[in-house]
Amino acid sequence: MKRLGVLLLCIGLLAITACTSTKLTSSWKTPDAKLDTGKKMIVIALVPPRDQNLRILMENELVNELQKEGFNAVSSFAKYGPDDALSKTGDEKAALHKFRNGDVDQVLTIAMIDKTKSRGYVPPYPYTPYYRGWYGGMFTPGYYTTNVRYEWDTNLYDLGQKKLIYNAQSEAIDPPTAYKQASQFARQIVRDMQRQQLFAKS
Repeated sequence: MKRLGVLLLCIGLLAITACTSTKLTSSWKTPDAKLDTGKKMIVIALVPPRDQNLRILMENELVNELQKEGFNAVSSFAKYGPDDALSKTGDEKAALHKFRNGDVDQVLTIAMIDKTKSRGYVPPYPYTPYYRGWYGGMFTPGYYTTNVRYEWDTNLYDLGQKKLIYNAQSEAIDPPTAYKQASQFARQIVRDMQRQQLFAKS
């Protein structure tokens, strides 16, 4: 019975944390899209100024994952610093115009399209403690939680062809830390690019 009590307690804890996730919800690419590792790609996260730390993490983690695959990827924040007007306006068209006449071949934008908070109720759940040979069912009290949901829109533009070649939609619900969200996001995007055969692992 003691083991049963521990098991039920673990199940309850898993139920509480089950909503925490970062996942890809949809993606597509143009049929002829292929990425050349020799081309320069800049990664820019378009987020509100108050989320600057998240912007840095999102860019850095995605750049790191792309560099592992041999790509010449660069963070916009690392290149232009915190005063980059693009991150303040969140203007994707402005980003494309800025890099069109430079040495950049591809622009990968990560736009935070939504960040919402919601309040939810976690109901009580039963467990069976063991104490001095007494068995009895008990309940943990219910409580309210606040959930945070992020929605991301990722676009990859080829400046030479002047067109969008890849798009992905993602969401994160209650990420434990900003770093965890950025790390999971970056791995999922690069894995999806591989699945879409945008590039082959060397």
